[in-house]
Amino acid sequence: MKTTFRAALREAHREALLKDPRVLLMGEDVGRYGGAYAVSKGLLEEFGPERVRDTPLSESGFVGAGIGAALGGLRPIVEVMTVNFSLLCADQILNNAATLLHMSGGQLNVPVVIRMATGAGRQLAAQHSRSLENWYAHVPGLRVVEPATVEDARGMLWTALQDPDPVLIFENALLYNLEGELAPDAGPVDLDTARVRRPGKDVTLITYGGCLPRALEAAGQLATRGVEAEVIDLRTLRPLDEKTFLQSVRKTKRVVVIDEGWRSGSLAAEVITRIVEGAFYELDAPPARVCSEEVPIPYAREQEQAALPQPAKIVAAVEALVSPHG
Repeated sequence: MKTTFRAALREAHREALLKDPRVLLMGEDVGRYGGAYAVSKGLLEEFGPERVRDTPLSESGFVGAGIGAALGGLRPIVEVMTVNFSLLCADQILNNAATLLHMSGGQLNVPVVIRMATGAGRQLAAQHSRSLENWYAHVPGLRVVEPATVEDARGMLWTALQDPDPVLIFENALLYNLEGELAPDAGPVDLDTARVRRPGKDVTLITYGGCLPRALEAAGQLATRGVEAEVIDLRTLRPLDEKTFLQSVRKTKRVVVIDEGWRSGSLAAEVITRIVEGAFYELDAPPARVCSEEVPIPYAREQEQAALPQPAKIVAAVEALVSPHG
């Protein structure tokens, strides 16, 4: 059946609330308003205010409460409206959720799922358009995932809720209206492996989240020029599935990493480093990356689009690698 990324997320929440009485959803506007991105629309009416809880405008307060609820035996899903606002609860996520298992000598698991929107492209200006997934993927004690398809939007949540440790789910806001086919019996998906979204033999494109559609579009354009690009969707940013992307790079001999984060200190830099460490002598050209420009995300639409990774930039990066001098 055809559905949207948003509807798939909503159904994932509904299934979790039905299947496990320990699950609750909490965050700003998740109840009566139906969620800032309408992911939780209708859930308050179905499950009531004990299971779908509107919280005060205090990220540090309600994320801390979610961590406490997890320690108390519940399975909270905490929605932070946007990754930009997660900086207000970074202490709770990084100094508490990520460390308590270690600090307690293995006695205290923190089975909390924290969801947040990420990414630019909606003309919301610099304070609402960051992609900070890499910051959290840097931290031991967290699992960091980012769905890029309706199947993963539907299936990642339940798997995350089974994890005894904190899971952060990043949802690129441009994907909420994405349409795709979803099997009627679609269920949980694994969070351990990357996926080959398009097979190819000439170059590997590695990406995740909102950049996946752009990488696939670029691969389609390249195919018309005789270049078959293999597209890898990382899906999980911590821990990275090195096996899948190294296997692809060893086959194609060339790689471009596409990352909506800024180039300096990016996830793309980490992926490329692992490729150099694990497949350096398999490469026929230096690894390349396409990232956001090193500027605060502009408000003006033309400038915003120019600052982000786009299919044309990806195509240009690939053509530089596969040219006779690449």
